[in-house]
Amino acid sequence: MPTAASQRLAPPAVHFPRPYVLVADDDPASRRFFGDGLRALGARVHECDDGQVALARAAIETFDLLLLDCRMPGAGARDVLAALRADAEARSADALAVATSADVSAQDRQRLLAAGFSDVLLKPCPLEALRPLLTLARSSGRHAPLLDDATGLASSGDARTMHALRGLLREELAAMLRELDQFCANPLHLVERLHRVRSACGFCGAPALAMQATHLQRQVEADGSVAEGAQERFRQTLVATLAVLGRQAS
Repeated sequence: MPTAASQRLAPPAVHFPRPYVLVADDDPASRRFFGDGLRALGARVHECDDGQVALARAAIETFDLLLLDCRMPGAGARDVLAALRADAEARSADALAVATSADVSAQDRQRLLAAGFSDVLLKPCPLEALRPLLTLARSSGRHAPLLDDATGLASSGDARTMHALRGLLREELAAMLRELDQFCANPLHLVERLHRVRSACGFCGAPALAMQATHLQRQVEADGSVAEGAQERFRQTLVATLAVLGRQAS
């Protein structure tokens, strides 16, 4: 029986929100397997059987994970994700995405990963294959803070170094904001600059901007051009991160 002292020392229980998952698959058996399996693992699930319906739903609801079949009426997984990432107003534009298929070659898998999918799931699959997807959804950083001091301290070693690095990051981000339109006109240079930004954000503990830089870089590498929606989400996060860095410096 726990004592009063042990109860005072015990850490508070941590309650993780239930991930909200969109399952889009035109095969009823697959859709039911994924839906029932994810619910059994603690997720909330919305199911649909058409790519255009999936796109419309993801535009107005905030999902943590998109499970998209590669071949559906209306639009397949790649088309759905590309349209979603390009829509600056879509509620689930930054959601983690996993493609599903009954037949996928090594080349197809690489193309899907390059298009922004975090994983490709081969059907049929065991129930346990779904568990890592929810772990990914919970830890994807979708709701990441603009600045994370714990991450910054772990990377830099001490508070003084972290603040110095964040000062340099602020200067780099201010320059990038001024030149962002020029970079977006040259996708190759943009990818190189985004790689630098991701690295700097990792050292300084700026996870939200690192996530948006990753999304934008993947989109540019997959399409060869800059999608307006992905660019605008990156710009908004860049401005917000600069504002927080400015407040810390003052």
